[in-house]
Amino acid sequence: MNKQIYNPLTKYHHDKFPKQKQEAPALQCEMNPLPDCGEKSYQGHNRLEGRKVLVTGGDSGIGRAAAIAYAKEGADVAINYLPVEQKDAEEVAKVIQAAGRKAVLIPGDLSDEAFCKKLVDEAHHKLGGLDNLTLVAGKQTAVEDIMALTTEQIKKTFEVNVFSLFWITKAALGYLKPGSTIITTSSVQAYQPSGNLLDYAATKTAIIAFTRGLAKQLAPKGIRVNSVAPGPVWTPLQICGGQPSDVIPEFGQQTPLQRAGQPVELAGVYVYLASEESSYTTGETYGVTGGMHIN
Repeated sequence: MNKQIYNPLTKYHHDKFPKQKQEAPALQCEMNPLPDCGEKSYQGHNRLEGRKVLVTGGDSGIGRAAAIAYAKEGADVAINYLPVEQKDAEEVAKVIQAAGRKAVLIPGDLSDEAFCKKLVDEAHHKLGGLDNLTLVAGKQTAVEDIMALTTEQIKKTFEVNVFSLFWITKAALGYLKPGSTIITTSSVQAYQPSGNLLDYAATKTAIIAFTRGLAKQLAPKGIRVNSVAPGPVWTPLQICGGQPSDVIPEFGQQTPLQRAGQPVELAGVYVYLASEESSYTTGETYGVTGGMHIN
């Protein structure tokens, strides 16, 4: 039976978004409309049967979509998130468990080096192994003028977005075996930075360099490292300061596909990079941007 073919311009929400704002970090369960993270729309094909995966930022948005897809592909999944995001995390756990897989919830702040080590150790222990790191969690706060960009914000953005990648990877290398994979999350902002996202864009460029360098370092160990670079995707990050409130209604409409992406639209790329199908791929960055070029 042929599957239905959809017009990408209208496959997901393509009207204006209602104006909305939450305090950071926002809860996905209170967004309007709710992002599609694959709770019902993603169909698995056993491509990750028996894998043990740690996903940061797995409570909502792109991390949630990756975690759900991994479970539907046969993996057991540990997710990290901030304690105030517990409600979203529990929703994800229910979806993972409904897929017949194990869900491990590990709340904590990735800007804390000691917690990053604890996170990896606990994930390995409770999952009974570790085969993949999917590093999605990020901090994004729009600031229009560099003179208003505080040192505190710059440091926190780099700690969450960049430093945690070093800390988590170092903690995990004693557990990862040949065939394991690491997937980072960059952004179109690494290639087309917005004027009001200076610190965020700089971290996303750093993630590209981290990914390429780490891929070369770990290739002899049989561990592959790749990155995904999203464009404008409808996630809680956008409504709690990631974008100015007045641009939320038209968010994503500047792309060639004329709409924001939904988290589930990135899930297949994460699955591919975690699976055996990408066994000859390392050090690469895959853009999912609605047509906004990365180069």
